[in-house]
Amino acid sequence: MWKPNQTGSNTPSTPEPVRPSTPATNFEASPTRPATVGAGNAAAAVPTGEQATIGKSLIVKGELTGSESLYIDGKVEGAINLPGNRVTVGRNGQVAANIVAREIVVLGKVRGNCQASDRVDIRSEGSLTGDVVAQRISIEDGAFFKGGIDIRKPGQGKEGVPAASMSSTDSQKAAVAVQA
Repeated sequence: MWKPNQTGSNTPSTPEPVRPSTPATNFEASPTRPATVGAGNAAAAVPTGEQATIGKSLIVKGELTGSESLYIDGKVEGAINLPGNRVTVGRNGQVAANIVAREIVVLGKVRGNCQASDRVDIRSEGSLTGDVVAQRISIEDGAFFKGGIDIRKPGQGKEGVPAASMSSTDSQKAAVAVQA
């Protein structure tokens, strides 16, 4: 009985509990932001932002396939086939495999060809030895790259004429320019 009588006097205190509810709503919105950012180009590819991880002490030999993004900090030998997803080779990662993915980020060492439907990023501490086929490529200062680059427009097949092409010699000159 006391609460109904206080209802009129609690009207000023009612917004106070509502105010904490508003930040709670903001916290619920926070996980949505990374999923939206990560899924920028392919919302269906990473709807929940799931990412598998291969730790430092793990060694995988064989073929990796799946439908989620992958972070590699250990050793992988064989083939990695994750179309529509991101493959990140961490600083401790050592990959001796051909990689097929939507996006490939190299922070460690990769020996093998990389085919990305969107982009390949070789960060400053990264090393990539192999040919790259992608729509976009980014090579940071200090990164090592040795191989050929084939830039393809969206929807262009293997038989199509590439939009821009560099010979292996040109890409080596580009690697030297990046390291300078």
